[in-house]
Amino acid sequence: MARPALASVDSVAPVDSVAAADPAAVRPAAADPWRTHEIHNQFDELTDYNLYATDIPLREALHRAGAQAWAPMLDAYGAELGRPQTFEWAAQANRHTPEFRPFDARGRRIDQVSFHPSWHALMAMYRRQGLISLPFRDAQPGRWTAWAAGFYLHGQVEDGTLCPATMTQAAIPLLQREPALWQMLGPKLLDDGHDERDVPMADKRSIWIGMGMTEKQGGSDVRANTTAATPVGAGGRGGEYLIRGHKWFFSAPMCDAHLVVARTEGGGPSCFFVPRWRLDGGKNPIHVQRLKDKVGNRSNSSSEVEFQDAVGILMGEEGRGIRTIIEMANYTRLNCVVGSAGYLRQAVVQTLAYTRQRQAFGRVLVQQPLMRAVLADLALESEGALAIALHLARAYEADEAGEPLARAWKRVMTPAAKFWVCKRAVELTGEAMEVFGGNGYVEDGLMGRLFRNAPVNSIWEGSGNVMCLDVLRALSREPEAGGLLLHDLMDGAAGEPRLLATLQGLQQMMADPATLEARGRRFAQGLVLVAQAVLLRRQAPQAVADAFIASRFDAQWGGVAGALDVGGMDVEALLQRALPA
Repeated sequence: MARPALASVDSVAPVDSVAAADPAAVRPAAADPWRTHEIHNQFDELTDYNLYATDIPLREALHRAGAQAWAPMLDAYGAELGRPQTFEWAAQANRHTPEFRPFDARGRRIDQVSFHPSWHALMAMYRRQGLISLPFRDAQPGRWTAWAAGFYLHGQVEDGTLCPATMTQAAIPLLQREPALWQMLGPKLLDDGHDERDVPMADKRSIWIGMGMTEKQGGSDVRANTTAATPVGAGGRGGEYLIRGHKWFFSAPMCDAHLVVARTEGGGPSCFFVPRWRLDGGKNPIHVQRLKDKVGNRSNSSSEVEFQDAVGILMGEEGRGIRTIIEMANYTRLNCVVGSAGYLRQAVVQTLAYTRQRQAFGRVLVQQPLMRAVLADLALESEGALAIALHLARAYEADEAGEPLARAWKRVMTPAAKFWVCKRAVELTGEAMEVFGGNGYVEDGLMGRLFRNAPVNSIWEGSGNVMCLDVLRALSREPEAGGLLLHDLMDGAAGEPRLLATLQGLQQMMADPATLEARGRRFAQGLVLVAQAVLLRRQAPQAVADAFIASRFDAQWGGVAGALDVGGMDVEALLQRALPA
């Protein structure tokens, strides 16, 4: 809410006792000797706009996927997200970070993490759209694209709330295969309300699911985990186990339950459903040691925990936990790609809105040639990231119907896109912050938060090297899928020698397994750039596709943002498409 305008100091005449008694004795105001400047040519970050209605490529993608049924919901959500109040909630949730209380006032162990009300307001907003369960609620075509669009929009304003949302969504297909658990949890996972109470699940309307995989000694190498699980009775699938050990990163400790990897005796790594409260209503002994003091993603809580014989329920068979977690990671990695595409989109929106107002050296910034090159580069990166993110979302839907090409895109390109898009978000949110100059490098605005948050998607669910190795592993283990994917890219690259030459180079790298691993990053980068170019050729206006190819396949491109030859590009068309003026 805007505050009432206050009178300036020099608009109020000094009043003494005589003047108070006799208005005619009031002396004229003197100029304020301390006023040194007037504030002008200063502009805040953009708020009060509809994130969906102003995103032309997103609206086109929704139509292309046959997801128009969700357009009214997304339009309304885009308007709600764009309100100044929502941006303020995002700022508050990151300023007033989660607080950990290990004990209550009388010394009883409670392991509670409390959040600012703005966090719960944002959590409720997201869940109210039905986005948590949308991909798994029914089989309506276009649902995966609609979900990705909503996730992408929300993350542009506040992404920390999407961590528990991601894990909850990814847990649903795994829990659906556990009949007893699903009968108990299904309605609460499909519910569109946000129940923030810390009470047993039986008393809650809706629930959130987190993850507990990483240990100190292993990191991404989950097979090195030492946390142990001992059966209570016969054990086996659906049976109770006692979990003892630690987790170095335990995401969102206030979730109602977590999927946890622990070793069974002789069975190897297994996956367990570990509730925050035992089914008998008692507190499960999952002791939070501390919250992580993270660089970004500060609205969301991450923790270190110890399990002191916490009760867990085995999901699947003993020793099959790695496969279960990999399946969950396939979903969460897609979320990382979509989320980073959202970072890039917000970077473009804010820089365009700002440079269209800010003047320097006698001209509006957006009209200055060097700035236009930077803005064009940002716009191309954003549209390329959105194209591959939404194509992957469609592939997840088509894979459920058994389409082999969709399976190939899902299995090979998801880790490749996570590697590339998430890393590009780190670089280009920094470039966007620089566009704002010193105003971008302060905590009062959102550009610094956007920059600090971007690395989380590159690190979480497997860092860059892990993603590149997973791409190579997929091609090795599923050569048919790799062949289908490359054939599809070849078809989409037809007539464009730069793309065909890059694909030929990728095939040559694949033919030399002895050196392929060392070239893994180069391979993944080339694969994603060709995929983005092919998708833009098929979907975007020719000016966009041509500019993307001319820049990304220029031997001199890639050193810094904006170092591209815009001579043959319709820069104004690119910028108007990115954010209509």
